[in-house]
Amino acid sequence: MLRTNLEFLSFIEQFYSENADSNILQKTFKPGHKIIQQGETITYVYLIKDGITKCFISEENGKDYIIEFLGKGEVMGELEALKKINCLCNVEAISEVMVYAIPDYRFFEWIEKNTAFTKILPQELSIRIIQTSTRASYQQLYTLEFGLLKLLQLQREAQITISKEDMAAYLGISVRSFNRTLKALMERNNMQ
Repeated sequence: MLRTNLEFLSFIEQFYSENADSNILQKTFKPGHKIIQQGETITYVYLIKDGITKCFISEENGKDYIIEFLGKGEVMGELEALKKINCLCNVEAISEVMVYAIPDYRFFEWIEKNTAFTKILPQELSIRIIQTSTRASYQQLYTLEFGLLKLLQLQREAQITISKEDMAAYLGISVRSFNRTLKALMERNNMQ
């Protein structure tokens, strides 16, 4: 539901504190700000220091599909940098988000010269593949109500507000279907 990677965050924080001249920036984004925009060229790879974002694809029919919610230590824009392609998706701040903005040339320098980094990056990418496939399977095997309960739990634990539209986009359903599912869940469990 909410991806985090504290090992990656620790690596970047240590590098940042030890290398003042590294050209790595710290940036803060308000809720609703698109940190990465689908189709644009990327010049920075971002790593979340604090806060929560949503990673989503905007389809040609005007609908969004949320791939995942990203938290501390999650990297954004690394695939686009590695493949030298335009951004595959959007990443938008849900809460106030602080990131490390790593210039793409620094990212490539680490890949070539930093063995600690070259161990962490493949681990991050493989974890992402595993989590994505696990999420796809549970969405096929479990009810919408199960997914909705997990989202409500995430919202409570992270102390954030996820809109109905975002919850529906994460579950891959319309807002109308979401409302029906929420109503049925509330009636069955006497939720308020």
